[in-house]
Amino acid sequence: MTVYNIGAKNSLLNKFVSEIRDESVQQDSLRFRRNIERIGEVLGYELSKVLSYSSSEVKTPLGNKSINLPTEDIVLCSILRAGLPLHNGLLNYYDKAENAFVSAYRKHINEKEFEIKIEYLATPDLHGKTLLLADPMLATGRSLVDTYKALLKKGVPKEIHIICVIGSEIGIEYIKKHFPENTKLWIAAIDEKLNDKGYIIPGLGDAGDLSYGSKL
Repeated sequence: MTVYNIGAKNSLLNKFVSEIRDESVQQDSLRFRRNIERIGEVLGYELSKVLSYSSSEVKTPLGNKSINLPTEDIVLCSILRAGLPLHNGLLNYYDKAENAFVSAYRKHINEKEFEIKIEYLATPDLHGKTLLLADPMLATGRSLVDTYKALLKKGVPKEIHIICVIGSEIGIEYIKKHFPENTKLWIAAIDEKLNDKGYIIPGLGDAGDLSYGSKL
């Protein structure tokens, strides 16, 4: 797996990341969602640089112009519900993409142990397509891996791009073991550790709750 840590270089991306981490800014759920969306746009742009392109002819009112355009057959999949703002940001740029949605959540066995439950899956055929798999928080990596296994029942993608906002080093190492070697991870920030409940430290909290309100 190739990891593209876009936040490692100075850019406006880091401003958006700093705001979603900031407790005072987090009180505004609209701004939180918009910043996640903007991060998705930035990561989607960076990702576009490694896609396949072919020359196409565009007719203007004054003549013709050749331009290279992407040729990938893309399916954009996000993990509900936290993935929706990130999905929207990517969809702003990949507006012709097909869309898939997966409900994957932690079902806690006790205070520290949990299992991943997948209760909903809606996706087009994935065979031979380019899969963009979006999940804002890459903590343990188990949700991404279980989602990928569920998606394989609908076809084997040609290539996979994982798009995350913040990830842990532990989670990244975990998904490296379970995704194909040619998978690419696009991420805005990498944090060092998880707490004993499996949440990223310092992270930002629960992205789903910050976007859409607390859940029971």
